[in-house]
Amino acid sequence: MTQARETLISVDDTPYYHLISRCVRRTFLCGVDPKTGKNFEHRRQWIEDRIRVLSSLFAIDICAYAVMSNHIHIVVKICLEQAESWSTTEVLQRWTSLYKGPLLVQKLLQGTSLSSSEQKAIDELAEVYRKRLTSISWFMKCLNEPIARAANKEDQCTGHFWESRFKSQALLSEEALLSCMVYVDLNPVRAGMATTPETSAHTSIKERLNPTFNLQEAVNLQVKQQCLQGFNLGGDLGPKPLARFEGNVKNQNQAGILFSLTDYLELVDYTGRILHPNKRGHISEAQPPILQRLNLTSKDWLEHATKFEVYYQKKFAKPRACREANAA
Repeated sequence: MTQARETLISVDDTPYYHLISRCVRRTFLCGVDPKTGKNFEHRRQWIEDRIRVLSSLFAIDICAYAVMSNHIHIVVKICLEQAESWSTTEVLQRWTSLYKGPLLVQKLLQGTSLSSSEQKAIDELAEVYRKRLTSISWFMKCLNEPIARAANKEDQCTGHFWESRFKSQALLSEEALLSCMVYVDLNPVRAGMATTPETSAHTSIKERLNPTFNLQEAVNLQVKQQCLQGFNLGGDLGPKPLARFEGNVKNQNQAGILFSLTDYLELVDYTGRILHPNKRGHISEAQPPILQRLNLTSKDWLEHATKFEVYYQKKFAKPRACREANAA
């Protein structure tokens, strides 16, 4: 018997969750159909882009993800403190990037002055939206529904794209979090779709090793597909990096993952070399360790890993002319 979602998700117990969505009848609706030979690989990019765009809008960090041919895995962290730091206007901007919103909200965002009663109504709406922007259920709704509509439009058909509601699994310990992340990042290797984690397409581990996500291009694509109402890259609504590895942080709040990225990569590499009897693929013993494959020493990788977020922001920072135009 299925359980109500609120009984499965409790931020008081853990902010970390493993989410899974499968295509209807587990057919290859995001890959190459083995019977017809029709290629749907481009849909995997749709899903990957939307996961990253939604993370930039929601108070939800992405720890790991893998977009497979017939299902997706996402490991998320709910960040309540992040949502509490947003102003009323920022909450409304984020929500109206996904949904048009009532006329009163549109008036406020257009700069129209409001009466005290209207402002009170706006504040109440903002709190509703703030809560939704920390909700895994709303996150998955905003991910799955537009993808299903776009795929059905492409196929000129109607009906279900996803098998059922997404499944969620609470990760109640550091061991559970790390083992789940490794499992997710190794999915393409285990399925025989890639020989090494760093060459597996549409995964978080590839994104960590080679940050190529371009938020503006992803937004432009999804606006064309009518997946977003609009998206403003100004202010704090820029690209959000994947949840960072912080190592053993002391004397301050733990905002990221309590593990070093170097150790995590070695853990993924070690685990991927173990042949699983029920899976087709594994990392060959002939492959050198992952840091050698990346042509990095431990010292080089440590420097690269600690500057990941700085590099990410610089690479996808908005040109000054665009920032000034938005500010005007």
